[in-house]
Amino acid sequence: MIEEHPQDHRAYRIEILLVFAVTLGLSGLRSLLRLADSLLQPKPLDQQTVAINVPQARFDLLDLLAQLLGVVQLAAWGGLGLYLLWRGGTKLKALGLDRTRIGPDALGSLGLAAVIGIPGLVLYFVAWKLGLNLAVQPSTLDESWWRSVTLVLAAFGNAWAEEVLVVGYLLTRLKQLGWRDNTALLASAVLRGSYHLYQGFGGFVGNVVMGLVFGRVWQRTNRLWVLVVAHALLDVVAFLGYTLLRDKVSWLP
Repeated sequence: MIEEHPQDHRAYRIEILLVFAVTLGLSGLRSLLRLADSLLQPKPLDQQTVAINVPQARFDLLDLLAQLLGVVQLAAWGGLGLYLLWRGGTKLKALGLDRTRIGPDALGSLGLAAVIGIPGLVLYFVAWKLGLNLAVQPSTLDESWWRSVTLVLAAFGNAWAEEVLVVGYLLTRLKQLGWRDNTALLASAVLRGSYHLYQGFGGFVGNVVMGLVFGRVWQRTNRLWVLVVAHALLDVVAFLGYTLLRDKVSWLP
């Protein structure tokens, strides 16, 4: 085992600050400002809408390229966290990103997605009806031949960036800093909730709960693929399901 020195701890703290200052931590601060802006509007939260996947350009091809660049950014965020851990001596296998347990990981992902997805959907609708959440539109992309493909890629990009950074990277670094598992888990979950604040208080609480469950699963199993795939499945169902049902059911915003 490599001995940790005080200068290592200082370097880790600076590294964590910089990583999240350019990735999800900054997203959390922006999300807080967006929620504050929504609360200052004359309309209550449940009469306001917010969209996740939105058009980025007026011309179809340019919009496609912009959507793909967003996916590349998410992939790079996750890659940055992995690279820093690898440079510090952490192997991908220790994080659970190897391919030795494809079958069990797939089953675990399906189970975890079901455990989080159904209660999460109920929590969202309850929070929305109580006026604690905005009406969330998973996608407002125009109908196009590439829409479904980019939504699936965006789902996997989100899952990759979030689970690698907020779980694999952050929990590993906090453990190296001497944090207790429960304290690190709570910090990770609150961070996850913070960059969903733009959706409202329901979005924050729901994602904190998701962070507690996902983080604990990883702490006990060290299988990060389970989290990435489960998260991707949740987003794929939300993004594609919304585009298919939006104009066909009355209860969707």
